[in-house]
Amino acid sequence: MLAGDRAFSRILERKTAFVAHVAAYVPGRFFERELPPLRAVLAGVAGIELLVIDGYVDLAPDGRPGLGALVHADLGVPVVGVAKTFFVTATHAVPVVRGRAARPLYVTAAGMLAADAAELVRRMSGTFRMPDALREVDALARGRGQPSMN
Repeated sequence: MLAGDRAFSRILERKTAFVAHVAAYVPGRFFERELPPLRAVLAGVAGIELLVIDGYVDLAPDGRPGLGALVHADLGVPVVGVAKTFFVTATHAVPVVRGRAARPLYVTAAGMLAADAAELVRRMSGTFRMPDALREVDALARGRGQPSMN
């Protein structure tokens, strides 16, 4: 999903890609499952200035790479990771409570300060725990939305 602003309130384009085979989910190795589809969606997209992902950038304060760190290394742009569940070694993640939610989101970042990334997530469009754009991306990934481009 391509947005025209950092609040992700103006969605300019939706894009999906089908990847026939993905790795099984392994705790702490989420990137093995998610990185190939993400690369497929981003193929041919130019001018990316910031990427917000559903997941962790790094999995520990020592920089153990997660999905976001690998994407940051690939693209060289700031990456903000927004995770719904706490990962036991991610003690550096900044908790962000949105709307009337009781449970926080856990924000990590590469290429920008974690505090700035947390504020960006706090200000993203939507009144629910998950920002609207991330909820919509999740629906697209599960085949419940309509992309404008394949």
